[in-house]
Amino acid sequence: MCQLLGMNCNVPTDVTFSFSGFSQRGGVTDQHSDGWGIAFFEGRGLRHFVDHEPAAHSAVAQLIRSYPIKSRNVIAHIRKATQGAVNLQNCHPFVRELWGRYWVFAHNGDLKDFNPRLHGHFKPVGNTDSELAFCWIMQELAKSHANVPSVAELTLTLRELAPRIARHGTFNFMLSNGEALWAHASTHLHYLERGFPFSQATLADEDLSMDFSTCTAEGDRAAIVVTAPLTLDEAWVAFQPGELKVFVDGRCVG
Repeated sequence: MCQLLGMNCNVPTDVTFSFSGFSQRGGVTDQHSDGWGIAFFEGRGLRHFVDHEPAAHSAVAQLIRSYPIKSRNVIAHIRKATQGAVNLQNCHPFVRELWGRYWVFAHNGDLKDFNPRLHGHFKPVGNTDSELAFCWIMQELAKSHANVPSVAELTLTLRELAPRIARHGTFNFMLSNGEALWAHASTHLHYLERGFPFSQATLADEDLSMDFSTCTAEGDRAAIVVTAPLTLDEAWVAFQPGELKVFVDGRCVG
């Protein structure tokens, strides 16, 4: 299945180190070679890149590995297709607008017999089960809240919606509106929090280490969420099946 990567921070931070290892899973250390994508929130704006080429060999991915775009919320995805052709419109993460702000979603899994009725303006562009699930979530959020709800209110609603999709198969996903990062696990998902005092980390998928104490300040915090641990020497925490967590300002808050 696919691979997910998310980052949530309290200050704009680049994801270059994590993405360097993560992208190797798209054709080098793993066979997730059916496209990839990444989205960076910057204030109310969004940088969104997708490519149907394998992440490990994509020229666009090389740009991301070498250009330190700084963001407080990032979602990346490496695709191994289960439903839908290998093309740009089926590459995650997907983006929609609701309440005057961007929402970004990526999914790892395979949903069977999931055919919800979509009656609003959220419609899939491609033909994946993942984008269909995203459109339904956005539709239900719009129905449940008249205006922009708080992070706590959104978390409660997502905890009601996620099991209704997860009963159709594997539903590991990440969702962000630039304010928080939500992550749900059906099977495999892990996270860690980095904060002061920062230390060195070594990637599992590439011969690369980084001493975070050389590029951070005392008050900086970052949370990384990923399908399988990215580093060899950090204490990753596994999600429990069916668990949804929310990250704000580099911390797991629920």
